[in-house]
Amino acid sequence: MAPGRVVEWRLRSTAAEADGPGGAAGRRASFNQDKHFTVAEESRAADDPVASWIAVTFEVTGVLDEDALTRSLLAFVRRHEVLRCEFRRLAGELACAPIPAEELLLDTVEVASFDRTEELTGFLVERFKRSIDTLSWPLFTMGAVLREDSATVYLAFDHIVCDGMSMPIVVQEVQSGYEALRRGEQPDPAPAPSYLDFAEEQRRSYLSIDVEDERLDYWKEFIARGGEFFPRFPLELGVEPGQMYSIVNEASPLLDAAEAEVFEKACLAVDGKPFMGVLAAVAVCLRQAGGPGVYRGFMPVSERGRAAWTNSVGWFVNTMPIEFDASPGRDFAQVMASVRAGFTELIDHVDVPFVRAWELLAPREFAARSWPYPVNFFSYIDMRKCPGAERHEDWRPTSHVWSAQANGACSWFQRDADGLHMNSIYSDTPAARRTMDCFLEALRETVQEIARHGSFRRPIALTAPRRPVARTPLDVAAFARRG
Repeated sequence: MAPGRVVEWRLRSTAAEADGPGGAAGRRASFNQDKHFTVAEESRAADDPVASWIAVTFEVTGVLDEDALTRSLLAFVRRHEVLRCEFRRLAGELACAPIPAEELLLDTVEVASFDRTEELTGFLVERFKRSIDTLSWPLFTMGAVLREDSATVYLAFDHIVCDGMSMPIVVQEVQSGYEALRRGEQPDPAPAPSYLDFAEEQRRSYLSIDVEDERLDYWKEFIARGGEFFPRFPLELGVEPGQMYSIVNEASPLLDAAEAEVFEKACLAVDGKPFMGVLAAVAVCLRQAGGPGVYRGFMPVSERGRAAWTNSVGWFVNTMPIEFDASPGRDFAQVMASVRAGFTELIDHVDVPFVRAWELLAPREFAARSWPYPVNFFSYIDMRKCPGAERHEDWRPTSHVWSAQANGACSWFQRDADGLHMNSIYSDTPAARRTMDCFLEALRETVQEIARHGSFRRPIALTAPRRPVARTPLDVAAFARRG
């Protein structure tokens, strides 16, 4: 990010100033939010604070109209009820008290000027870590880096109020509102469908279930076949039980735009989708490296499409188990058929909240502050299908994910106008670095083989890369053209 003058917008409530902190807490948090808040409470009490954030940056061309951006940011916050919530523990339950939209204001604060990119980057990383606290409102920070002919706007959030799919919504709303105000028009004043309504609907359906509920049968069968609630990452990472490690955070290209198009056609030719092809490639690479022939892992699934929440900010993610056959001798079409069948079974049971299944079926692990060991995890997003994607080349939005510690490896795969990319966060150990280097190289070769030939033409062993691996060691995974 080019250096410049940093300005921030600080949110405040006029109601809090008049009446003191704390109003009516008439809403209840979602299962995801409750677990996230509980971990933060326990970590604070143990003097072992956890920290993480999800952020987005985007570009504004020309001299920034600070007044228009202020008004657009305020309209955005007012539209999404979850961003106006204070969370409090009341009688054992996590309650949330939304501040009325009309009682929120933004104060513009001059922060500092930076002449060097390195100094600016260091400042922002520390700023996000120190200003975003799960236990304190507000749960996000907003600012911009101003230059003579451009500006970079940033918003960073605690996970409790958003997910990765919220980031394109943030960009689309703030940018569209800003451009409307510059034309003399007004942003849409209507409130967005609230995540809090989604949370209440979910709790009504699943708070009262017990371990005998038949809706948990899919989870029980998955556990019975694998012997554990959490599917293990099958490769060596060199982590000790019960220990957390600092992280490596890397973004790496797998396919360029043209290769990604051909890869998609290869997937469609065997009645699959691109994410299924990537998952099939992951499973085959893990198996060739010594993992099992049956892939078992967790997969986050968006819950936005079930009703009116397509363009709402919130934590609309359920984590589900998936299992399929990737054993030796199966060709690309056969593995894809197994992936498709496994994903269809997953979707048939997607309503059961992950946190609720975890609490009922693995209570000992649920009491811990982290997952018990390295867990096999796969996530895929096609950013070209997100709100505002037609303007990504102009706005150049970039997502940023950061976590203080990890005891395993998680990878997110993203498709955008530039191709297919893998972003990984994993424990910083020598074994994990070797394993992830080799895995990245093998996966790149595998998806390229599928793009070129529509099949797994040859076994690819996980060995040290023969050439330097293209990667970016940073807190950033680009999801649109960088220019």
